[in-house]
Amino acid sequence: MGKRTSVRFAVMQRRAVAAMVLLLLGWPVQAADEAGQTVEKATFGSGCFWCTEAVFQELKGVREVVAGYSGGVVPNPTYYQVCTGLTGHAEVTQITYDPQVISYEELLEVFWKTHDPTTLNRQGPDVGTQYRSVIFYHNDGQRALAEHYKQQLANASRKPIVTQIAPLTAFYPAEAYHQDYYATNPRQAYCRSIIRPKVDKVRKVFQDKLKPAAKPQPAAPGAAG
Repeated sequence: MGKRTSVRFAVMQRRAVAAMVLLLLGWPVQAADEAGQTVEKATFGSGCFWCTEAVFQELKGVREVVAGYSGGVVPNPTYYQVCTGLTGHAEVTQITYDPQVISYEELLEVFWKTHDPTTLNRQGPDVGTQYRSVIFYHNDGQRALAEHYKQQLANASRKPIVTQIAPLTAFYPAEAYHQDYYATNPRQAYCRSIIRPKVDKVRKVFQDKLKPAAKPQPAAPGAAG
């Protein structure tokens, strides 16, 4: 069995195990969008939602990524309210994805490998409870997989894993100017210094999970290096 075949077989095994866990927990593995196509949702917070959004938009199987707020006590909060830290919300992204192309387990892997889950209420220069590392699960199947992965990380880490795992109670989309922020503001200083390195890391580490447009293109013959 070749290396590529072995990797694909291992991925198929992981997806089968994950699907079995979800079925045993009574969670419907699949749902359908308006076009009747299979979709599921995941909600993650890993610091500034501009970063998280840009990371997950790179992945094949991801249909939509919406920046927003979850985990607080104030209905329909504004960005400025969330920034005070008084509403209890975290900046999150809600991801709609095709489980036939990318699994929830694979999304968890990308989530944990593209931020620091050992820093409490902080990611780089962004400090505050709204920047906490958090997974808002949509069902018991997602909760079980998230807790399992977190325990694996904890066993291998010298520092405590502070990622919060909590049920999703409400998701409020952020203001329009926050959506697709990196794509529409690539030259902004924060985008160049903070977000671009995260996107570059995803493109390097998860090449097999990238959308075709996100994959690095080889230089044309004779092009300057």
